[in-house]
Amino acid sequence: MKGTIYLIPVTLGDNNFKKVIPEEVIEIIKKIRFFVVEEIRTARRFLRMIDKDFPIDDSTFYVLNEHSDGNNLEEIIKPALEGNDMGVMSEAGLPCIADPGSIFVKYAHTKELQVSPLVGPSSIILALISSGFNGQNFTFNGYLPVKPEDRSKKIKELERLSKRGTTQIFMETPYRNQKMVDSILETCDNDTLLCIATDITLPTEQIVTRKISYWKKHIPNVKNRYVIYVI
Repeated sequence: MKGTIYLIPVTLGDNNFKKVIPEEVIEIIKKIRFFVVEEIRTARRFLRMIDKDFPIDDSTFYVLNEHSDGNNLEEIIKPALEGNDMGVMSEAGLPCIADPGSIFVKYAHTKELQVSPLVGPSSIILALISSGFNGQNFTFNGYLPVKPEDRSKKIKELERLSKRGTTQIFMETPYRNQKMVDSILETCDNDTLLCIATDITLPTEQIVTRKISYWKKHIPNVKNRYVIYVI
């Protein structure tokens, strides 16, 4: 028999994992010994958090991140083909969304392996349902361009799509969040609604939807925080 590929949820920060990950899911994770991860140190820390006695030294970790070329998928997937369950883990939240784990999962389907998503937090979906925006027609855009001119051009495009009825969701790396907010406020119309969802599921969580005109008078401090933007 072949193993199952489990998509493992990770907390969105250093919060109490029991609040966001079901006990049944934790029990499944504890039994897995082969992991495909973005970063080994983060993965090990999470496993030790959910179980201080987790056998890290008896587990195998395969790194698949933005620097991977995907040429070693055949080697990585061997444990599953030999009957072992494997876990795919992102840096935070659910894997395979704005995450290279999707490459491995796609390959697993070609090998006719069962892929099983485990329930856990997704900052993207949590931001959407909390924003008040259209949840029937939406697009997740991932990271926007880094160059200011290209970023502003993309923001304006997303604003136009939003006004036509398609909710637009995007994100930025924490250390560039303040520049992202500045670009949004400089680019968008005053009557455009913007949801800034910060530190979702953490004690410092803030999810606020207001017009751009409001945000210009109440510029939020989002530097080095985890933020999802919805327009």
